[in-house]
Amino acid sequence: MDTSKKKNLKGVDLIEVNLEGANLQGANFKETNLQGANLEETNLQGADLEEANLRGADLEEANLTEANLVEANIEKTNLQLAKLHLANLKEANLQGADLIL
Repeated sequence: MDTSKKKNLKGVDLIEVNLEGANLQGANFKETNLQGANLEETNLQGADLEEANLRGADLEEANLTEANLVEANIEKTNLQLAKLHLANLKEANLQGADLIL
């Protein structure tokens, strides 16, 4: 799924959506509900996920390079092998997240 054009999904309810392998580089997910979403191997480079709800989402091998995750809820999220280079995790809730990098 190629969605390389900037997408504005601010505040949208995407509970348990399957976006595995999608190109969402630079997308706006600010305040979006992605609880339980499958974002495995998704390109979220430079995406805005500020205050997004990613609780229980699968971000295994996702590219979150330079992503904005300020105040995001990443509780119980799978981040195994995710690329977090220069990602902003200020005040993000990482309780119970799987961060095996």
